[in-house]
Amino acid sequence: MTPTLTTLLLLGLSVGPRTRAQAGTLPAPSLWAEPGSVVPWGSTVTIWCQGILEAHEFHLDKDGHPVPWDRQKPLEPGNKAKFSIRYVTEQYAGRYHCSCQSPTGSSEGSDPLELVVTGFHAKPTLSALPNPMVTSGGKVTLQCTSWTGFHRFVLMREGEPRPAWTLDSQRPTSGQFQALFPVGPVTPSARWTFRCHGYFNNTPQLWSYPSDPLELLVSGVSRKPSLLTQQSPVVTPGQRLTLQCRSHVGYDRFALYKEAAHDLPQHLSRQPQAGPSGADFPLGPVNSSHGGRYTCYGGHNLSSEWSAPSDPLDILVTGQLPSTPSLSVQPGPMVASGENVTLLCQSWSFVDTFLLSKEGAADPPLRLRSKYRAGHYQAKFSMNPVTSAQGGTYRCYGSYSTSPHLLSHPSDPLELQVSGSSGEPGPPATDPSSTAGPNRYLYVLIGAAGAFVLLLCLLVVLLVRRRRQGKGRKPGAADPEPQDRGLQDRCRRARRTARGGGGAGPAGETPAPVQTPRALLVPNVNQRTLLCPHTTRSWRCPTGALSLLGHPGASCRDLTGPPTCPP
Repeated sequence: MTPTLTTLLLLGLSVGPRTRAQAGTLPAPSLWAEPGSVVPWGSTVTIWCQGILEAHEFHLDKDGHPVPWDRQKPLEPGNKAKFSIRYVTEQYAGRYHCSCQSPTGSSEGSDPLELVVTGFHAKPTLSALPNPMVTSGGKVTLQCTSWTGFHRFVLMREGEPRPAWTLDSQRPTSGQFQALFPVGPVTPSARWTFRCHGYFNNTPQLWSYPSDPLELLVSGVSRKPSLLTQQSPVVTPGQRLTLQCRSHVGYDRFALYKEAAHDLPQHLSRQPQAGPSGADFPLGPVNSSHGGRYTCYGGHNLSSEWSAPSDPLDILVTGQLPSTPSLSVQPGPMVASGENVTLLCQSWSFVDTFLLSKEGAADPPLRLRSKYRAGHYQAKFSMNPVTSAQGGTYRCYGSYSTSPHLLSHPSDPLELQVSGSSGEPGPPATDPSSTAGPNRYLYVLIGAAGAFVLLLCLLVVLLVRRRRQGKGRKPGAADPEPQDRGLQDRCRRARRTARGGGGAGPAGETPAPVQTPRALLVPNVNQRTLLCPHTTRSWRCPTGALSLLGHPGASCRDLTGPPTCPP
């Protein structure tokens, strides 16, 4: 090769790189933002541009501006520059590029960075359909809704700098604007927490406030815990309510979830205690928002997977409807075990469902659809046959099917007393209930029956005695002479003494004091009768007079003094 050709080749190799650099053939730098490209209004953000080591200056360009937005010298070791925005406003929202300058020329522009500023419109609502509890490997639909007429909705996943999905909004018959984002399959290997935003097409970098976060709980197949409350599931406004999640599996954390709730499930770490592991979730003071269906889950700290859900627990809040139903029972509040009993709940106001609750019972109330009869809305709760365990105090409530966890005011309490049947052993004698309730009324009935029997026996005795006395006299016959003349004389002296005619006997004999026999005054419709002992005759006297029953010297007397028998 000739020296001239070698010189030309070397000259071409040295000129070629300079020509490509001047034409912008240096590699394009990288551009990113920290903490992310979606930032709230008023926050701080840093934009980084990283290029080649030979770069001596970096340019930050924004779409719509003919000159560089900013220029920065490279930091050590010299291959990147920092562009800081200390207070983000709407003027910083937009699309950015960066490039670097070197002694050999300018680089190509970086890929675009879209800086979004949030907080310019009301936040939308994010919910999961059907709920945020998803089994491992399952799928779920996230619904972002708003009354603001956004053109598009964006779904962001926590921990990712860029939007996960962007969808055009739709307006269904409900009137709200919405977008439905399909998510899944989900696995317990990562957290699944989301937020959504809305924006208009003419300002695509100005978004609304973020929705409240929604976390998907990935449940597995481990043993489900139990959810319970120490109080009745029927609660009144202002009452303190605590839900308890318990499990014999040694879970380290628990979550309480309310069906159709838009906020995150409540999380609690395990509370040290003897026996089953568990956590208490206080929910008081109660208001209408606490009514609903709850489930709880258990989990371990070393895994993001949760257990299978507990059985649901319905919390019902009373006093949320203006009506107050009434409660009655047939055949009555006191029945024997084995009888058929019906509790009737009625209301003048419209309700489509009635609930029957027993005081102190942890079981959910019984529900029946109402029927309109005779001007009332009513439902019949049957206990056929009733048992002693069903005795207690009952109340009933009304509700609407559109809000089944909000109840009316309670009816007046009704106490149902169920006694044991003849074939069942009664309660122990030491039981206070053995002397109360139905037995008390039974004793009253026995006493009344005994008194009636005694009165009937007395009337029979009097009737028999009167008949015997009537047989001793013949109709129209004269009174027989007494056999005892001494008795007749004593009667005469008693009559003279009563008239004031003295009481001296024959030959000036001082009469012995006369002892008045005891008498029994028997009332009669037409007369009064004086019953004297040891007598054989009786007199029938008109009203207002006295007959000395059976005495030979008896006659009719006016009732002017105390009734006495003749001596």
